[in-house]
Amino acid sequence: MMSIFDRLFRRPEDRTVMRPLYDAVVARGRDVRWYVEGAVPDTLDGRFDMIAAILSLVLCRLDHADMRHENVWLTELFVDDMDSQLRQMGIGDVVVGKHIGRMMSALGGRLSAYRAGIAPGGDLADALKRNLYRGEPVDPAAVAFVEKGLRAFSAALQATTPDSLIAGKLPE
Repeated sequence: MMSIFDRLFRRPEDRTVMRPLYDAVVARGRDVRWYVEGAVPDTLDGRFDMIAAILSLVLCRLDHADMRHENVWLTELFVDDMDSQLRQMGIGDVVVGKHIGRMMSALGGRLSAYRAGIAPGGDLADALKRNLYRGEPVDPAAVAFVEKGLRAFSAALQATTPDSLIAGKLPE
C-alpha cells in the first residue's frame, strides 16, 4: 500500500509529458477535411486509420530526433486511449487484449508503410490506398488530397523542434 508521502512526493509518470502531443495528434487526425476532401471513411476504422497515419509521421519525427523514450511514451498513450475506447464501447476484459494486439500490429504496419511512402521516391499514395482506404475504391483526387496533406505535414514536422512537438504544437 502506498503511503501518503509516496503519493505526495512521487514523480508523475514520465509519459504524461507527452499528453499535449498525443492530444494534438488526435485532434489533427479528426480534422474534418480528411473525411470530406480526403474521403477517409467517417467510421471507427476510418478515424483509427487517420489517427494512426498522423501518429506514424510524428513517431517517425521523434525517431529521427533519437527520442526513443518519448516515442515509447507516445505509443503507450495511444494504447491507453484505444483500450479506453474499446471499454467504452462495451468490449470486456477478456477480449480487449486481443483487440489491442491487433491495433498495435496495425499501427506497426502503417508506421512501416508510411515511413517508406514518405521517403524520397516512396509511393505514399499506394500505402494510403492499402492502409487508410483498406483497398476500397476511392476517388484519385481524394487520395491526392490526403497524400499532399501528409507529405506537407511530414516536411513541416522535420522543421519543428522536439520541444515544440512535446508541447503539442504541431505544424500547420
